[in-house]
Amino acid sequence: MRQLTKTEAAILLAGAFLMVVGAGLYVFGIQGVSPWIFAVGAVAFAAMQLRQTYGGRDATLKRLRRIMSVGDSLFILSAALMLENNYHVLMPLFVKYIPDGYYHYVTYIHNNWVIILLVAAIIEIYTTHRISHELKKNMPGTDE
Repeated sequence: MRQLTKTEAAILLAGAFLMVVGAGLYVFGIQGVSPWIFAVGAVAFAAMQLRQTYGGRDATLKRLRRIMSVGDSLFILSAALMLENNYHVLMPLFVKYIPDGYYHYVTYIHNNWVIILLVAAIIEIYTTHRISHELKKNMPGTDE
C-alpha cells in the first residue's frame, strides 16, 4: 500500500473530522452551512483515500481497495443527498415530470443521506480492518 505523506494524512483526518462535524451540526438543527462542511470533508476524505493505491498482486487487497472506493463514492453521494435535502433542487423536477412526484421525492431523496452515510461508514470500517489484517498477514516475519 502506498503510504500517504504527512500533508495527505492531515487532509484525510481533516476530511473525516469535517464529515463528523457536518453531520452532527445537521442533526442538531444547524442546517445552513453543515451540508457544505460535510461535503468538503467527504471530498477531501475520499480523494486522499483514493491516493492510497495498492500496486501488489494480492487479489484480496485489490478487492478490498475496490470496495473501499465504493464506500468513498457513497460518502460523496451522501453529501449530495444532504445538500439536496437542505436546498430541494430536484424537488421541482420530481413534481413537474413524475406522476405523484412529491411522494417519490420523499420516498427516494428526503433524509436518505443518513442511510447512505451509514452504509458507507460500515464499508469503510470493514475494509480498513480487513486491509490492515491482510497487510499484517502478508508481511514477512510475522507469525499469523
